[in-house]
Amino acid sequence: MTDVLRRGRASLAFSFFAQGVAFALLVTRIPAIQDRYGVSDALLPAFLAAVPILAGVGSVTTERLVKRIPPSRLLRWSQPVVLLALLEVGAGQRMVELGIALAVFGLAVGVLDASMNMLGVSLQRSYGRSIMLSFHAVYSLGGIVGASLAWAGAHWDLALVVSYLPVVVVLLPAALVGSRWYVDGTAVRVEGAVRVEGELGGAGRSVASRALLPLCLVMTFAYIGDSTVSNWSAKYLQDVLGSSEQLATVPYNVYMVTTLLGRAIGDFGVRRFGAVAVVRMGAVVAAVGFAVVAGAPGAWVGMLGFTLLGLGLCVLVPQTFAAAGRLATGPGGSDAAIARLNVFNYVGFLIGSPLVGALGDAWNYRGAMLVPMVLVLVTLVYARSFAAQPDRYGDGHERPRTADVGRGSNGL
Repeated sequence: MTDVLRRGRASLAFSFFAQGVAFALLVTRIPAIQDRYGVSDALLPAFLAAVPILAGVGSVTTERLVKRIPPSRLLRWSQPVVLLALLEVGAGQRMVELGIALAVFGLAVGVLDASMNMLGVSLQRSYGRSIMLSFHAVYSLGGIVGASLAWAGAHWDLALVVSYLPVVVVLLPAALVGSRWYVDGTAVRVEGAVRVEGELGGAGRSVASRALLPLCLVMTFAYIGDSTVSNWSAKYLQDVLGSSEQLATVPYNVYMVTTLLGRAIGDFGVRRFGAVAVVRMGAVVAAVGFAVVAGAPGAWVGMLGFTLLGLGLCVLVPQTFAAAGRLATGPGGSDAAIARLNVFNYVGFLIGSPLVGALGDAWNYRGAMLVPMVLVLVTLVYARSFAAQPDRYGDGHERPRTADVGRGSNGL
């Protein structure tokens, strides 16, 4: 594998890591943000909903922009904007400043998420084997680091700006330096060398919305499951399963760790068994996790359920992006598909928490956990959408091995 691709992969992995840190620092300090700006409980949901809504707008805008601007350039400048907007959240004084900072954060995150995954899919095409899960594993690692830094800030009662400033000072210049090595388009091997070709959208084939719909549904269901864990695991353990307040903080951390582990080894599973088998297994394991949570007699069994959820849900999102990239020939077409698909990341995030909360209040929280379980199982119906097509890239590196894929000059 050439140095161009190695550097491109390392620099993109760092971007995933930095985004994981930044997002975790924002969402885990929401109570402190609310206190700093005097945001009422009634107004808080509007602020929180604005971020994913505007991120969806940013992702749709990215689909238009990549027709003229390479994804690497969009990522190079959207990541500093995200970090600076995070810093402004911590440094502002008035509610209007918070609103502006969150609006900028949301729009930039939409561009960042879409462009990161565009580059990840194109690098996977260049490698000729599954590597998307490794990028999302690094994102999970960033989330763990960010959540740990947020815990330290809360534990030592640090001001938000004091917590955020060192992180931005470290990550922002590192991200700008690393952006020099992003790789756009598809790198193809020609007589032992690598050539990068076809950066912008005009070369790609458009993707029919009907073909993309199954993947959009899977993305939505996966994020409904993920937001259920992030928003309700602590409350569920404490209020339903009777755990202590300290123990109630553990499930999400365990979920993040198992997500990291599952993604770290997931690419090997895709290479060995194929994307369809891995997605099916992930959906089944996640559904079992929700069933265990819903029926848990106590806190420790509940934590086992959340552990299974991390192992199951972790593979769905990266493989959905990879499958979307295969729906169009040429990087321009795959970029458009990924930008559209990325919107449903935010749709799932918006639906998940209110859905479980409404069902829990109207019925009970054990029953509410069965709804994301059923939605995740629907993924099995669409699993064939993740199969590699013989006339598109990916037919070798995301099928079960019938030949020795990934060795020789093309693999690490």
